[in-house]
Amino acid sequence: MKEAVKDYQLTKDMSVDELVNQMEQAWGFTAGKLATGVNILEDMIKAKGCVNFLSFPADIIATGTRGVIKELVKKKLVDIIITTCGTLDHDVARCWKEYYKGNFMMSDSKLHREEVNRLGNVLVPNDSYGIILEQKIQAMLNDLYKEGKRELSTAELSREIGLRCCDETSILYWAAKNNIPVFVPGITDGAVGYQLWFFSQDHQDFKINLLKDEGELSNIIFDAKKSGALILGGGISKHHTIWWNQFKDGLDYVVYVSTAVEWDGSLSGARPREAVSWGKISERAKRVMIEGDITIVLPVMTSALLSRLGKNKLKP
Repeated sequence: MKEAVKDYQLTKDMSVDELVNQMEQAWGFTAGKLATGVNILEDMIKAKGCVNFLSFPADIIATGTRGVIKELVKKKLVDIIITTCGTLDHDVARCWKEYYKGNFMMSDSKLHREEVNRLGNVLVPNDSYGIILEQKIQAMLNDLYKEGKRELSTAELSREIGLRCCDETSILYWAAKNNIPVFVPGITDGAVGYQLWFFSQDHQDFKINLLKDEGELSNIIFDAKKSGALILGGGISKHHTIWWNQFKDGLDYVVYVSTAVEWDGSLSGARPREAVSWGKISERAKRVMIEGDITIVLPVMTSALLSRLGKNKLKP
């Protein structure tokens, strides 16, 4: 009992960073964890020789949170991205088409008849998803094939898509521009993955080489002096991130943000302490688990982080 809980002192024109700093004193259950998370991310980004991973599921890319992820990539605050196929789907589709606001209680039968897909409270018309993706991805694949490309890793595929979409709202665009590899271990589980399969039916020599991705990840990990990760949600992208980091004695910095529970034994709900037992996170790591909705937590954390780092404090 060395530090007392302090009340918030809300003032006019208070910055997000000032609010987050007060969370460290106000404590307030999850508020204290959020403040700790920002501190860890700041240390992680400033640490010399630290390779920083970002992993996240695709659903948040259907929301405005896409813009937050884009800023992290645009400002080179991450070095490696590991995500799911749906991220490619939503990121590319939204370069050309709009998604719309809905709600969780809409009639899904009616939406189906109207050719509108519901992702939580986001509405994704077929025209904005499957149809546009088939047009754009098939054209890109045809161009790649004509250029003589017959085999690509998912990181190479993501880069090619980013270079060709030429849209500054796109995560893939900024990742390609800043040479940040985007690995997609579950590449067939989504619309872009389906288009790859569809293309392969008439181009039997066209292949996606997942083992090439693993070789690149291996080189990154074994060359890293330190590593850190911002891990949003769970699933394959989370596990692939922590899996590879066990081969360098675990992550040195890690921030989890998730709403999943741990009592069912799921990987998505597993806390950082469980990963310590596997050697995926170092025993000495700075780590925190923030229970909360990514679409709320991440914009607050990122805004505070960018305010602290400023242009002159970003590592080259």
